[in-house]
Amino acid sequence: IQEEERRMASVAARKEEERKRESHKQTLLKEKKRLTICNIARQWEIQQNRIALEASLNQDKDNEPCQINGSAAYVFPEESRSLDTILSSAVQGLSVLESHLVEVEGDTLCLYGAGALECLDRNWSVQTAGLIVTVSFMFIEFDEIVQVLAKLKIKFPNSVHLKFKETNLVMLQQFNALAQMHRIEQLTVDPQGNPVVNFTLWKYYVLFRLNHFSLQKINGIKVTENDIVMAERLFGILAYVASSELPRYRKLSLFGESRRKQFHYLLEGKGKKSGFGSEESSDHRRNGEESTSRAALNYTTKDFHMEKLEEIKERKTFCQTYVENLVKEAADINMKNESLQKLWPQMFIELVRDAVVEIRNKNSYMKLCLQRIADQKQ
Repeated sequence: IQEEERRMASVAARKEEERKRESHKQTLLKEKKRLTICNIARQWEIQQNRIALEASLNQDKDNEPCQINGSAAYVFPEESRSLDTILSSAVQGLSVLESHLVEVEGDTLCLYGAGALECLDRNWSVQTAGLIVTVSFMFIEFDEIVQVLAKLKIKFPNSVHLKFKETNLVMLQQFNALAQMHRIEQLTVDPQGNPVVNFTLWKYYVLFRLNHFSLQKINGIKVTENDIVMAERLFGILAYVASSELPRYRKLSLFGESRRKQFHYLLEGKGKKSGFGSEESSDHRRNGEESTSRAALNYTTKDFHMEKLEEIKERKTFCQTYVENLVKEAADINMKNESLQKLWPQMFIELVRDAVVEIRNKNSYMKLCLQRIADQKQ
C-alpha cells in the first residue's frame, strides 16, 4: 500500500465521518423542531380547551357533560373551583422546549406560537427581509397577528402571500384587518383551526373586502373575473350601508385629503346617479387603493373593544359626575339668590343707617378716611 493511497483513504474516511456528523446534526435539529412544534401544538390545544371549558362553566350550571374537541368531559362542582387544577395533568410530562419557533425556509417565514411574533422586532438583514415572499402563521390567535400587521409590511416589503393555520379565524369581519397590508396576491386559510372557512361565501367576502389588492389565488385556487363580479353583487350593498351609518366626521377621518372631495361627492348621492360606485371600485382596484366605502368595514380586536368599552364607561361616569356637580352648584346659587332676595330689604336699610351714622360727624369721618388711606399706604 503506497503512502498516497493511505492519504486518500484517510481523507475519504474523514469526509465520511464529517458527513455522518452533519447528517446526525441535521437529524437532531429536525427532531428538536418536530418536538418543539408538537409542544406548541399541545399548548395551543390546552389553551383552546381552557377557553372552551370556561365558556361551558359559565353556561352550564347543571353539571351536564361539556364537549371539548370531540370528547365528553364531565364537570363537577369541586372541579369548578380551580380551572388550573383540571388542566394541570395535561401539561405534565411535556419536555422543556421552546414555546415558539421562527423558521425561514427558502422564501417562506414560518411563525409558530404567539411568542414568534416578537421576531418582527429583530434587525433583519436587507437580503433576508427582501427574500421573504410568504409568511405563515400557525398556533397564533388572529387578534395577536392583527397587532403586528403594520410591522410585517415594513419588515418584509416583498411579502405577498399570507398563510393561516390554527389562528381562530371565526368570522368574516376579521378579514377586514388584512386591508392594512400594502399588498396581498395570495391568501391561504387552512380549515384546521379556522372555522370561518365553513362559511360558503367566505372567499367572495375576501375578494370584496380586499378588492384593491387584486388577489390572484385563494387557498391555491386561481381567482377569476366571474368571482370578482359575484363578490361585488353579493356584498356591494354592505359597503354602502356601513358607510351610510357612520357620522360624517368619522367617514372623513378614514381618508386623506386627496380623497375627501371624492368622498363628499359620493355622500351627496351624485356618485350613485352617475354610476360612480362601480367606476370607483374598478379604479381603486386598478390603482391598488382601498375604496372609500370599503374602508368603513374594519375590524376591532377583542382587547381593543374591551378597552373602548372601559373608556366609554369612564367617560360616562365622568360626564354624570360633572353634570351632577353643575346641578348642585346651580341649586346652591339659586338658594343663595332666593335668600338674598328675602334679606335684601332689611340689609339695605341697615347699610343706609350705618352710612348715615358714620358720616354724621364730619370731622371724625374725615379723620377716619385719612387713617384708612394711611393704613393702605403702609
